[in-house]
Amino acid sequence: MDSEGQYGQRVVWAVVGTGIGPLLLAATGSGLVNVVFHATETIRERTLERLAARLGTEPVEDPADPLLAEAVSQLDAYFAGRRQDFDLPLDWSLISGFNRQVLRELAAGVPYGTVVGYGDLARRVGQPGGAQAVGAAMGANPLPVVVPCHRVVESDGGIGGFGGGLETKRRLLALEGVLPEPLF
Repeated sequence: MDSEGQYGQRVVWAVVGTGIGPLLLAATGSGLVNVVFHATETIRERTLERLAARLGTEPVEDPADPLLAEAVSQLDAYFAGRRQDFDLPLDWSLISGFNRQVLRELAAGVPYGTVVGYGDLARRVGQPGGAQAVGAAMGANPLPVVVPCHRVVESDGGIGGFGGGLETKRRLLALEGVLPEPLF
């Protein structure tokens, strides 16, 4: 594999320290393509191998890349409580179909400081009764935090699952002032 990939695109990456631990950020010429929690060396290696296989190019570490630098700046402001929305180009190429539809609705329709139930989000995309499918879409989200899957919760007041771990989800919801109190 070369550094330009099958479509002539370059993939760059960097690791940023945040209030929830290190995040690996990856971007293509189209936009931010991946955000990965708990970016230890082992997770970093696995992620970069997966990105190389999926995107057809070896990712290059380049924290000075303008898109990555802007993503780092916006994440820093978010974790410092100075930013509520992300204004970054996103590359949706790692996700398709129903999952992409759900994640786009989530990104556009569930603002900072609010939460939505899995079933409610399913209804928004025309799939009443599709709460489990929405849960699967959240688990497949390649852009967590930026596409805020942490804002999707259970209808009974529970916070639901989270690929970054429940403590990470609690911290993100607390940062946004919407950590729900369990009903039981």
